[in-house]
Amino acid sequence: MTTDLQHPAAKLFSAKDLVYIRRIADKELDGLPPEALDTVEDRDALFVLANGEGEQLAIVEGRDAAFAAARAHEMRPVSVH
Repeated sequence: MTTDLQHPAAKLFSAKDLVYIRRIADKELDGLPPEALDTVEDRDALFVLANGEGEQLAIVEGRDAAFAAARAHEMRPVSVH
């Protein structure tokens, strides 16, 4: 079986502009400098934006803000549960 990489659906899975959004785990907060959380109102509302390799690109307060940040940088956000 061959795969047509030119097919539009194939581009969805190999897109370099995808960014994955997920709620940050409590243990991930331990590695942040204390001043990084000074302006955070709700630590339970922090979301990570990560690339396909799992590299953290940003931490944003609020799910809607995370999606907006991704779109503002011309990336396509995908929710990860």
